[in-house]
Amino acid sequence: MGAGLSSLAAFQSLHIVMLGLDSAGKTTVLYRLKFNEFVNTVPTIGFNTERIRLGGPGASRGISCHFWDVGGQEKLRPLWKPYSRCADGIVYVVDSVDAERLEEARAELHRITRFQENLGTPLLVVANKQDLPRALDVAEIERQLALCELSPSTPYHVQPACAIIGEGLDEGMDKLYEMIVKRRKTLKQRKKKQ
Repeated sequence: MGAGLSSLAAFQSLHIVMLGLDSAGKTTVLYRLKFNEFVNTVPTIGFNTERIRLGGPGASRGISCHFWDVGGQEKLRPLWKPYSRCADGIVYVVDSVDAERLEEARAELHRITRFQENLGTPLLVVANKQDLPRALDVAEIERQLALCELSPSTPYHVQPACAIIGEGLDEGMDKLYEMIVKRRKTLKQRKKKQ
């Protein structure tokens, strides 16, 4: 843990953008991370933003993040590009039960990760609502989102989760943090070689 913290000690706060289709559970994830309790939410019209010091037991513990939770309704998706530009990480929340909308979720995910500014940005896919019957498992979510077709420079991790009780969120944030640290080290090494 110590090595990870010192890796980002020189940086202020990580810029994390949270995206996904409407009703996937983005705001529930945000407030579970912020307050470590369930907060009843309403559909996000626009965005929510919170500064959160991560509190899980792993590598990301104590790391400060500025989260942008951007609404997932179709009319709000054009906002995803400016909010995700120059992000340290993208959290893409998927409703694991809503199999009918996974194709739409796949198309939107691929669109946002293909923007030049987002190439190589670490991606955490939160496979939310795993507590519900008929929830697709991680392998099926990964297959249906066609994650293997993402740019080879885009590291990703799929984390099964239940945002209402917080299950899987700390582990997911640890994975995202590890990918961010690795990317920053790689970019720093490339800069030194120039």
